[in-house]
Amino acid sequence: MTTQQLAGATVATQANVYFDGKCVSHGLSWPDGTKKSVGVILPATLTFRTGAPEVMECVAGSCQYRLAGTDAWVGCQAGERFEVPGQSSFDIRVDEAFHYICHFG
Repeated sequence: MTTQQLAGATVATQANVYFDGKCVSHGLSWPDGTKKSVGVILPATLTFRTGAPEVMECVAGSCQYRLAGTDAWVGCQAGERFEVPGQSSFDIRVDEAFHYICHFG
C-alpha cells in the first residue's frame, strides 16, 4: 500500500535540488527524531550515496534500481519499496516521474 499522507511532520520549505534539477525533495522531521524526505526524480539515470540505511518507497511512477555491488537492475512501482544499506550507494533509472518517500535509518 502506498503512503498517502505523513501526519505530524515539520517540513523544510526550501527544496533540496540535486543533479541539475533531476531530483527535487523536501525534508521532513518529527518530534521523536524520525527523518524522511519526499520528492520526485525526473527521467534520468543517477547514482545516490547513503549515509544511514534508507527505504525508498514508490508513491507514483516507477523506476529501476541497482544496489552497489550488484549487476541486476530491479523494477519498483507504486506501492513497492526497496532497501539500501547505510554507507553504500545505488543507481536509479527513471523513464517517467518517480515520486518517492525516503525513510532514513
